[in-house]
Amino acid sequence: MSTFMQKNETVVRKWYIIDAAEKPLGRTAVAAADLLRGKNDPTFTPHVDCGNFVIIINADKAVLTGRKLEQKYHYHHTGYIGGMKAVQYKTLMATKPERAMELAVKGMLPATTLGRKAFTRLKVYAGAAHKHEAQKPEAYEL
Repeated sequence: MSTFMQKNETVVRKWYIIDAAEKPLGRTAVAAADLLRGKNDPTFTPHVDCGNFVIIINADKAVLTGRKLEQKYHYHHTGYIGGMKAVQYKTLMATKPERAMELAVKGMLPATTLGRKAFTRLKVYAGAAHKHEAQKPEAYEL
């Protein structure tokens, strides 16, 4: 008996919805990254893009444990000399909670073409409303 290798043509993608309210940001991001890669499926093949679509709602109600709100920073560079910018997570979670969740999930995906393609299937919303009811997403419990 040979090992099953999934083909791109045979991938069937499901839609999952994750409620991040009162859950740690990192735990939610881990579950989303696993679903985006397709690691929860028994037909997972590492070199094939066999992941699912993931909708994360209530990103503004996700929590950071410990003193991460004060101590954790998000750094990015503008491209100009001396253009390093630092944003405290307290500010980031207050202004753009979707961005904080996207950064956490993106950091858990591989830095390859498969990871970049999987990241495009992530949809993050600050509130409970989303526009993907037509896809009939399944609730995913952490």
